[in-house]
Amino acid sequence: MTLASFGHVVSMSDRIGMFEHADHVEPRREHGYCTDDMARLLIVAVREPDRSQVVREFGRTALRFLASSQSTTGRTRNRRSENGRWHGRHGVEDCWGRSVWAFGTAARRAPEAWMRASAMSYFNHGVGQRSPHRRAMAFAALGAAEVALHDPRHFRARSLLADVVTAIGPLSTESDWPWPEARLSYANAALPEALIAAGDALGRPDVTEDGLTLLRWLLDRETLDGHLSPTPVGGAGRGDGSPRFDQQPIEVAALADACARAQTITGDDAWRRGVDLAIRWFAGENDCGAVMWDPETSGGYDGLTSTGPNLNQGAESTLALISTLQHAPRAGEGEPRAASLTGPNWSAG
Repeated sequence: MTLASFGHVVSMSDRIGMFEHADHVEPRREHGYCTDDMARLLIVAVREPDRSQVVREFGRTALRFLASSQSTTGRTRNRRSENGRWHGRHGVEDCWGRSVWAFGTAARRAPEAWMRASAMSYFNHGVGQRSPHRRAMAFAALGAAEVALHDPRHFRARSLLADVVTAIGPLSTESDWPWPEARLSYANAALPEALIAAGDALGRPDVTEDGLTLLRWLLDRETLDGHLSPTPVGGAGRGDGSPRFDQQPIEVAALADACARAQTITGDDAWRRGVDLAIRWFAGENDCGAVMWDPETSGGYDGLTSTGPNLNQGAESTLALISTLQHAPRAGEGEPRAASLTGPNWSAG
């Protein structure tokens, strides 16, 4: 079984952070860095069980980057140029939510005590904010759930978890479209995962069940002929069929995370199916039969188009690949059915 590799992360990074974009395998340094990606990097670094010195250093770099992005009020900036200069205002968009997620995850899982303490301090700054955006709130809730697992009495974490239940809103009463929005858009699985996590932390089985209902519906909707066919960049409404393109690896990673959490919280191994489908999507079991990673670099391809992969290997897609593979069984844990990233690479020729 091919497991997560940080090889391409090394080639995409310098002392400041991981560059956002790539031209095939080469980083596009002129586009700089973004907080969203560095939050993703901190999350995968601290939850990686095989913590080499390289992975540990990535965790430290990501924590420093996220700390620099945060204001004294807990709001966050997203854009940083190649020379290290920050751009734009501090806000509570997705970058805020992802940074709270990352700080909360590091506060519980970082390998070193100083790093856990530092992450908790920045989490405490950020968690007092609220966002008008559902997904930003959902991302932040995933960090709050990590802190609540570490300290069930953490008031600010519990308060944010309660608020995210309200922010996501009730399920639709229409049986064929229970989703709380008129259209699916991006990082869709983060919404049910946030409800599942919040319900578990708050002792609200009704909220957990709502999350499981939404996740079950999303997984069924995004499965086509036995393989994953995720919602594309343009989103999808009630009447939109599958397959649709351009599909993004981050959608697949979000679904893998949500199904893994559902399996852990419910103890129901049937949720493993969603994780395996996500791994297989990268392996080539998708709408084009295209392998979605480069075995020479360990980079993830940026998207699946109707004619095959976008061969650029940017930060988001590479970290989505790593995140998904972190759910693959390790030595001694047993193998999922056909969940290996083996097989011929995609050729556009």
